[in-house]
Amino acid sequence: MSTLRTWATPLTIGSFLLMAVTGLLMFFHLDGTLNKVAHEWAGWIMVAGVLAHVVLNWRAFSIYFKRPVAVTIMAVSAVVLAGSFVPASGGGNPVRPVMMAISQATVGAVIELSGVPQQEALSRLSAAGYDAEVDTPLPRLTGGNREKEMAILSLLFQG
Repeated sequence: MSTLRTWATPLTIGSFLLMAVTGLLMFFHLDGTLNKVAHEWAGWIMVAGVLAHVVLNWRAFSIYFKRPVAVTIMAVSAVVLAGSFVPASGGGNPVRPVMMAISQATVGAVIELSGVPQQEALSRLSAAGYDAEVDTPLPRLTGGNREKEMAILSLLFQG
């Protein structure tokens, strides 16, 4: 337990700091390219730190379940969490369905959206090693690989 004690609380504090700063940056749309990745991975690290912290402090932690204010706060948090899984009707972020539609489209449809002349776009793809025609479905080129999909979209949508 003493080994656990040496890293559980510092890990919780450090990951909280990272989560708080990156979360605020993302909320205000001031995040850089790696902030979202750092935020997502720090979440896993924070889970590990908090679980270890709870194990070390179980007796004090369990007392909170006997305090009405603490139980209310935890219950409200659980309700908000449950509510976050309810699909929002209308007004949601359209980026996900748009990206899903693009990822299933033909190369020609994506080229049309990009505004790049067709021959130039096909040349770019060919130079990058993609054997594509306008009627080739994008999934055939990518094999479902999101990294390849992003590479193709970058080729087609670069200025």
